[in-house]
Amino acid sequence: MRTTRVTVAALLAAAALTLTGCGSEPAKPGSVTQISGGQSSGKAATLLDRPFTKPELVLTDTTGKPWNLREQTKGKPTLIYFGYTNCPDVCPLTMSNIAVAKKSLPKADQDNLRVVFVTTDPERDTPESLGAWLTSQDPAFTGLTGDFATIQAAARSLGIGIDPPKKEADGSIVSMHGAQVIAFSPKTDEGYVLYGEGATVDDYTKDLPKIAKGENP
Repeated sequence: MRTTRVTVAALLAAAALTLTGCGSEPAKPGSVTQISGGQSSGKAATLLDRPFTKPELVLTDTTGKPWNLREQTKGKPTLIYFGYTNCPDVCPLTMSNIAVAKKSLPKADQDNLRVVFVTTDPERDTPESLGAWLTSQDPAFTGLTGDFATIQAAARSLGIGIDPPKKEADGSIVSMHGAQVIAFSPKTDEGYVLYGEGATVDDYTKDLPKIAKGENP
């Protein structure tokens, strides 16, 4: 698997891209800046020369209790994704790909890995509904919901754009969001690898053993 190495500055300097609407028409170009994976295929890992700092983020988990991202994932290999449970395609596929790939890890690495799904549609994604949705993917996945502004700020600190959910003409509600997965190292607690929405089960299966150890995929 090919790996591209780029700087955060180069990513953020890229032209504004469209957000993922999960089955809807894309947002207008330029509405928000989204990180580019740096490859047309979107299937290879992007290594960041200047890793992201893990956001200071405290939200509500699926049990209804406060969950501190930094405290709960300190020293753990962590994958973070922003999406919503009513998404008909990209979000469930991304979580499914990670869930399948995770099963190929040794049991100890599976237990140590943290996969965090942060909703971009907190009004509809209650702790209960979010928990039920994630359980169907992997019961060990962590789901977080809470104040939209807090979630949006955390996403943007990682170069991921999300817009407030909006109602379409047909009455459906769409949440436009960047579809990147960011991997944080257990050694540094920094986000050093990025995946686009095109990342496959094979991509994650090949890379997770190294991410589990804080190595470059």
